[in-house]
Amino acid sequence: MMSNMLSNINFDNTSTLGYYLQFDFVIYALIVGVLIALCASLLGVTLVLKRYSFIGDGLSHVAFGAMAIATVLKLTNVTIIVMPVTIVVAVFLLRSGSKSMLKGDAAIAMLSVTSLAFGYLIMNVFSSSANITGDVCSTLFGSTSILTLDKTEVLICIVLSVIVIALYLLFYNKIFAVTFDETFCRATGVPAATYNFLIAVIIAVIIVLGMNLVGSLLISALIVFPALAAMRVMGTFRGVVILSVIFSVVCSLSGMIVSILYSTPVGATIVAMDLICFIICLIINKIIRGRAS
Repeated sequence: MMSNMLSNINFDNTSTLGYYLQFDFVIYALIVGVLIALCASLLGVTLVLKRYSFIGDGLSHVAFGAMAIATVLKLTNVTIIVMPVTIVVAVFLLRSGSKSMLKGDAAIAMLSVTSLAFGYLIMNVFSSSANITGDVCSTLFGSTSILTLDKTEVLICIVLSVIVIALYLLFYNKIFAVTFDETFCRATGVPAATYNFLIAVIIAVIIVLGMNLVGSLLISALIVFPALAAMRVMGTFRGVVILSVIFSVVCSLSGMIVSILYSTPVGATIVAMDLICFIICLIINKIIRGRAS
């Protein structure tokens, strides 16, 4: 209903945006979108450097499977199932290192495909919805649910985002150390397993929060693209993290605004903005290297 109302109003872009900003649900969506983008970009750099770029994709598919079960059980709050399951799997994936019979990339691929297939199978066999295809597409690629958030959901997102940011800032040095040399950390007495667990929990929370914004299939782009773009123009870990946050927030905010103004899919529009940002940074990087040579 809200999406129909948005699409049926035609003004010029400036007045249209001003009109939309009068509605609480639009303000809520922008706040949640910026917070999710900020949190996702913080850990994106660590995951890329640890060669776990696809963990977001794998966890989002696991979350989709858990969400399918919660939907079939007709739970009013699907997070009760989705969040714990995603956290457990995230811990498993980050612990499946060189000593594991199943390597990290293989584990992600196996869990990703299995969870996606299992979730779709569950929704088809047991769901009572008349529009299963629409429900699946909305979950995979994002939907207008980001525009139907109430105050409680926004408050939960704010609280979780503050916790994620606080934990990252508090343990920044340890996360930095684990990112670059986990073996050395263990040798010097740093509990690397504990900080890997912390990273896994934070990533799982971000995945669950981000599914409403960009959907299961696109959440990994929200984590990886800003980090990759920042790495093209910055040479220090701290610089990459800061620039990644800026890129992520700007792309998310601009993507949502474009989506509101032109009625494009929210998740796909944000990813398109991230891709444009990455291409621009790639061009800047080539220009800088060309001058240096």
